[in-house]
Amino acid sequence: ELPTVRMLLLLFALLSAALPASAAPPTCYSRVLSLSKEITESFKELQTSKTVDSCVETLPRLYLDIHNYCVLAKLRDFVAYPGCDRVVEVNELKEKARSLYTILISYCRRDLVFLTDDCNALEIPISPPIEHS
Repeated sequence: ELPTVRMLLLLFALLSAALPASAAPPTCYSRVLSLSKEITESFKELQTSKTVDSCVETLPRLYLDIHNYCVLAKLRDFVAYPGCDRVVEVNELKEKARSLYTILISYCRRDLVFLTDDCNALEIPISPPIEHS
């Protein structure tokens, strides 16, 4: 009986080690956070791309912080912006922004806490911390 218990413990330990650390299902918060980061990164890439239409320069800035209540207005403005409809990448970005807005106001409405309503903070890109050598 003792070898069977050891074998089961060993099997359990191996299975536990094999599972990824993020085996928990995504929460509303984690989904919103990851989607907002994805949108912000896509917007940065779109702005720096040399092959995209010049209308991209006229798009409203899209720096997102899901802890800022103004993010809702920022997303609405971006999705409703009439320019660049002929640019596929912009349409895809608008679709992601629309999805994030829907998730924020529908599915996660009660799960999120807005820590600020500083709309100016969403106009300024967040710089990565400077590393000192």
